[in-house]
This record gives sequence, structure tokens and C-alpha cells, in this order.
Amino acid sequence: MNIRTFTFLSLIGVSIQGMLSGQVTYNRLLRSAEESRNWITYSGGYRSWRYSALEQIHRENASKLRVKWVYQMPTTLTVETTPLVVDDVMYISEPPSNVVALDAATGRPFWRYRRVLPAQINVCCGQVNRGVAVLGDRVFVGTVDAHLVALDAKTGAVLWDVEVAQHRAGHAITVAPLALKDMIICGISGGEYGIRGFLDAYEAATGKRRWRFWTVPEPGQPGADTWSGDSWKTGGGPTWVTGSYDAEQNLIIWGIGNPSPDWNGDSRAGDNLYTDSAVALDADTGELKWYFQFVPHDVHDWDATQVPVLVDEEWQGRPRKLMYWAHRNAFYYVLDRETGKFLLGKPFATQTWAKALDSNGHPIRLPNIDPSPQGTYLWPGVQGATNWYSPSYNPLTKLFYLAVWENRSVYRKGEQEYTAGNRFIGSVPLIDLPDEPGHGAIRALNPKTGDRVWEYRLFTKPWAGVLSTAGKLVFGGSDEGYFFALDAKTGKELWRQNTGGIIRANPITYMSRDKQVVAIAAGNAIFAFELGG
Repeated sequence: MNIRTFTFLSLIGVSIQGMLSGQVTYNRLLRSAEESRNWITYSGGYRSWRYSALEQIHRENASKLRVKWVYQMPTTLTVETTPLVVDDVMYISEPPSNVVALDAATGRPFWRYRRVLPAQINVCCGQVNRGVAVLGDRVFVGTVDAHLVALDAKTGAVLWDVEVAQHRAGHAITVAPLALKDMIICGISGGEYGIRGFLDAYEAATGKRRWRFWTVPEPGQPGADTWSGDSWKTGGGPTWVTGSYDAEQNLIIWGIGNPSPDWNGDSRAGDNLYTDSAVALDADTGELKWYFQFVPHDVHDWDATQVPVLVDEEWQGRPRKLMYWAHRNAFYYVLDRETGKFLLGKPFATQTWAKALDSNGHPIRLPNIDPSPQGTYLWPGVQGATNWYSPSYNPLTKLFYLAVWENRSVYRKGEQEYTAGNRFIGSVPLIDLPDEPGHGAIRALNPKTGDRVWEYRLFTKPWAGVLSTAGKLVFGGSDEGYFFALDAKTGKELWRQNTGGIIRANPITYMSRDKQVVAIAAGNAIFAFELGG
């Protein structure tokens, strides 16, 4: 390890020693739904419901929410972190690749890990980081120069630092890792740079790589015939949003991003597996168990980088292991997560690219929808009808909540020659139309039918995820800086607070000093709210 690649800043006056009542064991992660006072993994639990059983804050008193504390980050970069809270300690990532431990009761910092980065970093959409993982007495973070780092949870000291891939070729890590068993699962970014994507597992104790699943198969592997010529070598397929884990089946279920180049598929004839797919992998070996491709041969940049929501529920009269997935292409899907079998598909937002989905869930495309030199108008737009920000499932209301975009884009097709480390996108679309700004919404769906139950309309298109609670609330945020609480059954606004900064993150909730706290990254700060007098 080159110690010049990081600096460590110890903050004086507050001690973290003794606050951690116990290590974050695999058993604790398995039972995270029963540990509602903490938030110990990216989506609140392996099933990714982003739901909390806390109900101290509820529909009748949500209007009394007040700011508890604010932690200001020393950065001007976009903040997309989801905080973790373990035994009154909050761990956050600060862009581009720093980590801070805070007192969850006051927001005071305990320590900061500050990474020194190379001068040139190639990242598609800003030097962002969506969070950390905690396992044992360690905190794990991916960096935009494509390293995975293990830190001491009490001091921030570096315990190991491994290079996952070469950043000069366009690789970066913006994903929050997923801790399970004795491993750290880590994805990769770089789909706009012609990388060959993968998902990795590393030993938490040593940083040794245990397995790698290539998201673009090479010749001789299943799926290789869905790529023409040597296009697989620069095929994309990044894994830049945290997936889910089915512990009973020992399956990691993860979303795979777009093929490269994004908007010109001429050089990569075929379906381009496993891009734009959900993949289910054996957690111990990385072996592919099943896949489902949402958009074969994608030429609209509709990554399958949404969070899979795993629910055991009755389906057509019998118990079934289900996966709910609202995809960027504007269709909501239900799959059998034992087999990947398609069960249901229905639009949840405006789309003009597909007549329908067939019995296998494959899109029946309409004519004249591909990008063109003169430009093709299409719903949804390039950013999709939803994107990386998380949905939520509430087992009390049995509703599925998500942030939605309603807009269209102009898709343009151009030429693109691959050069390592440079963008490989095949033109640049007109993402936002000046005369058609579009709008956003929070929507509640009946997950068994895909039907809309209610909508809370937003003025602009949101980049914030949602959180639901046993208090029958749904929390969300907007680009205007509003953090709000809605009635989970009706969508009625019960409270909102302007934070003064755009919200492009996922909210969490936890208990601190016997009071429920709701926290969100907004602007360049973390805001924590609790009930006032």
C-alpha cells in the first residue's frame, strides 16, 4: 500500500471509544429489520425495503419535526451519501472519496479519512460517493480512483487498501459496498468510458479478492454470442448501485448498467448480455444462477441500476419469493427471484418506446425509436422514469413507493471511436428540453398489479430516494431543497422543510437518546430532524 494515497485527520475533543456496543456481525446484518434503532446497511436491510419499524414519528405528529443538528461538509461536490448508524455513531462518505464518523446525537465529528486522489479522474457524472459498508469493527469505502479501502471504525486508520481496477482506463467506484458473511461486495462505474464491467467480492479481513463476475462475457462464455466481434472488450455493463441479498437462497441480486457506446449500437450487434439486466449470483462463488434482461440491445442508456426489492408474498394464490423492480425504462416489473421468471410488467410513467411487454417480459418495440442523426424524441428521457435513488416497500401498507420523472429527451446518434480513458458514448443527447422541463412525483404503486394508488407531484424532477416507516410516513426530497413527510396511505403532505440545498440522496431514520431521528444529505450537509416541543 502506498501511504501517500491518503491522509488521516484525527479530530480532538470527542471520543468514539466505548460508544460502539458491539461489532456489526453478519448475524446483526441478517437481523437488521429487528434492529430499527440503527441503520447498518445501505438499504436498511438485505431485502432493500428501505423501511423502518420506528413509529415515534407518525402521521399525527410529523408536523412537529425540527432540525436537531446539521453537519456541514467541506466540499462543493454533489453529496449522494446514505448515512449508516451503528450504536450512536454515524458513518458517512464525503465526496469525492472521504469518510467521516459523527456522533449521531449531535453531529460532532470523531474522525475523518481524507483520500488524496490523482490529478485526473474520469467519472461520468461527478466525483460522487453513495456511502460505506460496516462489518466487524471496520468501515469500507470505494474511491473514485477505483480502490477499495478498509478503515478502523474507531479511529479511521487505514487497515488495507486494494486497487480494484485502473482508473486511467475509466474505472471508478461510486457505489456503496455491501457487507455479507465475511466479504465485501463492490461494484464499478465507467459505462461511459467503455470499460468491461464486473462485480467483485473481497475478504473483509485481508482485502484479497475472492471472486469476480464479469458482466460482459468473453468468447466461450454463456452470452458471448450476444456481442458482435470484439465489442465485448469495451461493452460497459457497470455495477454502480448497491444490490440486495437473499440470505435464504444465498443469492446476491444486482443491477447491471448500460452497454457502451451508449447511443450508438451499430458496433455491438446483439442483445449485449448482461447489460441492462438483473443478475442473481451465488454469494460464495459469484456463479450466475439466473438473469433477466430488461432492455436487450439498449441504445437509450437505460441502465438497470435500480435497487431490487425482495418480498415474500402470495402471488396468484400461493406463496412466492418475489422481486419488485421499477426500471429506468418506465416499466414496473415483478419477477420470481428463485428463477428470474417474469410475472408482471406495467408502465408506471409515460413511455413511447414499447407497445407492450410480451409473456416473457421482453419489450415489443415501436418503430422509429432509436437515436438518429437528426434526433429522436422519446419518453422517458435519458435519465429515465426513475434512476439510482432508492424506492421503498412498506409491509404495513403493502405499497411500493418511488420517485418518478415525467419528461422526454432528444436522442441523437453519432460516431464514436474508442480510446482508453476517454468517453465512449456515440453522441450526446439533448437531455432536458428548454420548452418542456417535465416534472417529478412521488408515487405509490400496488406492487401486485403495478397500478398507481396515489401521487404527490413535484415541481421539478427529483434525485432523492424515499423512506417509509411504521409511523405510516413516506419521506422524500426535491431539487428545490425540500425535505418532506407524506401520509403513506394517501400521499398527503404532512410536513416539509427547506434545507437550502438540492437533495440527491436517500433518507434514513434511527434512534438517538430515546428519540427517533430522520436524516438526509442536502446540499453539502447532513441534516438530522427530530420532534420538537
